[in-house]
Amino acid sequence: MKHVLSFLKPYKIPITLAYTLTLIELMVELLLPFFLGKMINDGVANQDMDNIIMWGGIMIAMAFVAFIAGIVNSFYAAHTGLGFAYDMRKELFNKIQDFSFANLNRFPASGLVTRFSNDVRQLQNTIFMALRIMAKAPLIAVGGVIMSFIVSPRLALIFLVTVPLLVGFILWVLKVATRLFDRVQHYVDNVNQVMQENLAGMRLIKAFLRRDHEERRFMDANEALANTMRKTFRFIEASMPILLFVMNVSLIFIIWYGNTLSVAGETNTGDVVAIVNYAMRVSMAISMFTFIIMGFSRAKASAERLEDVLHVKSDLTDNKDARDHARVRKGKITFENVSFSYPMMPGKALESISFTVQPGEKLAVMGATGSGKTSLFQLIPRLYDTYEGTVYIDEAPIQYYKLENLRQGIGYVPQNPLLFTGSVTDNIAWGKANASKEEIIQAAKDAQIHDTIMNLPDGYETKIGQKGVNLSGGQKQRISIARALIRKPKILMLDDSTSALDLATEAKLLEAIHQYNCTTLIITQKIATAISADRILLLNYGRTLAIGSHDMLVEESDLYKEIVASQFGKEYTYADQTR
Repeated sequence: MKHVLSFLKPYKIPITLAYTLTLIELMVELLLPFFLGKMINDGVANQDMDNIIMWGGIMIAMAFVAFIAGIVNSFYAAHTGLGFAYDMRKELFNKIQDFSFANLNRFPASGLVTRFSNDVRQLQNTIFMALRIMAKAPLIAVGGVIMSFIVSPRLALIFLVTVPLLVGFILWVLKVATRLFDRVQHYVDNVNQVMQENLAGMRLIKAFLRRDHEERRFMDANEALANTMRKTFRFIEASMPILLFVMNVSLIFIIWYGNTLSVAGETNTGDVVAIVNYAMRVSMAISMFTFIIMGFSRAKASAERLEDVLHVKSDLTDNKDARDHARVRKGKITFENVSFSYPMMPGKALESISFTVQPGEKLAVMGATGSGKTSLFQLIPRLYDTYEGTVYIDEAPIQYYKLENLRQGIGYVPQNPLLFTGSVTDNIAWGKANASKEEIIQAAKDAQIHDTIMNLPDGYETKIGQKGVNLSGGQKQRISIARALIRKPKILMLDDSTSALDLATEAKLLEAIHQYNCTTLIITQKIATAISADRILLLNYGRTLAIGSHDMLVEESDLYKEIVASQFGKEYTYADQTR
């Protein structure tokens, strides 16, 4: 928890003020029974009204001071808790932005969302309560015992037996509760994951009539969470009666023994009343320990989950020899005996891949599902590092580029286009900071989406739903392509990003891309698209099966012939296609 608690360092002054005000409240709480005993002994017993008024006035003034101290304490406690939560979320977000894909594989999205929301909020609430109440409760218990010995050591002896027993019991409950709350947070992650998947796939669920299945899946996750929370809260709440029973027994003993001493003339009535008041305050403080245990147990579990994220070191960072001035200027790409495997996955996704793409050349990448096409693409902007071999950009290993400089020269359109909530303009301009309206429109025209945008209700200011829910697949692909084109990249990578386009629209798009004079890599399953490329790279089970022009592969590659035949028929020849 040290790392998490370090976020409280900027708030040393508010914390100090909050605890100072807590001590003022504590002093009032502990002195009031003492003064009450004095008022009974000196005023009530002697029927001295002036003495009663004096002690009563002092007690009222002290209560007012405690009231003001409590209000100001709440302000500083809230300020510290909110500031801590703000700083923690900021650090978490920045940390996750530095994660590589391999780092992200360790944490499901639902788990990260839970950490951002539930875990941080739990710590925020615990910090507030620690500054406002939690610190005062144990101090009242300890201070009440001390003041009891000052008033009447003989009556206070009972505390030497009960308090150590209760402290030991509380520490045991805290240890067990921490483990239980860690399991609770795990099941919260599961519920969030099911909800996210359900909402994202709502259309698919309805289309396949899988509502009953999803309801059962949610009920299983929800029931597991409910059962764990029920078990946890039952355990904690069961500690409350035990604490109160022990304190009430001690209170009964104090009243009985105090009465015996009072009748015998060995103590004053005021002292007995004071001790009873201290015993009641200690009992109330002890009763709060159930709440304190629950708060600290959940906070400790949440802090450990947050530290799991904060302690992760990104395995993709700028090389110490990376050159600040290095930029992608030509767009030449070379793979030299490259092999790659995903972390914690058996086998290699790519093995011994070697090829070169010249600046301005268009390369089509083809292969069966799982042949390594997307894996190959992810190595170029260094989303992953190679297992063996080297990827070169403009004759320099990609490790010699700063990650920011490398990716600035690359336009990447992923296989599943992702649009963000906002306007069409926002989504296209997302590819280039401070893009002008003219650049946005030109990129949209080149991506063959301008006319479609103009037919939308508000044109370029039309709001796009989450993940482009109100757009078709082809529209999302073309907006994603426009987002890449607005960067005017030296290397453009289209990961099966034209699959939803008709041949005529795709042909216009590829013609427009040709004007950008960039090195273009296209993953495609369509022979008609591959024909337009200068060369075709054919992958099979992560290996290079063949590379060459369409004519060459038709002559030399049996697999390529099968792909062509599956799309154009067995009698197809390139000459037939060009006529």
